[in-house]
Amino acid sequence: MVGTSGVREALRQGRVVLVVLAGDHARRTEEKVGRLARALGVPMLMGPPAEELGRRMGRPSVQALGVQDQHLAAGIRAGEQVE
Repeated sequence: MVGTSGVREALRQGRVVLVVLAGDHARRTEEKVGRLARALGVPMLMGPPAEELGRRMGRPSVQALGVQDQHLAAGIRAGEQVE
């Protein structure tokens, strides 16, 4: 799931196992995605800046990603660095 709105919706539906926030995410993203992820007990990691995160996803600037695959999330968490 890519983008604040999509990640929020997927979190509400219980489909996200890991949230990656852009290292330079906006305060509003923290309020919308970070707070919800914490309330639901979904782990979060800080990633690269939004422009870089978006580039890696083939999109413009991206503030938040929601990882839905348990194995992918485990691999990301094992590295603990998304940059």
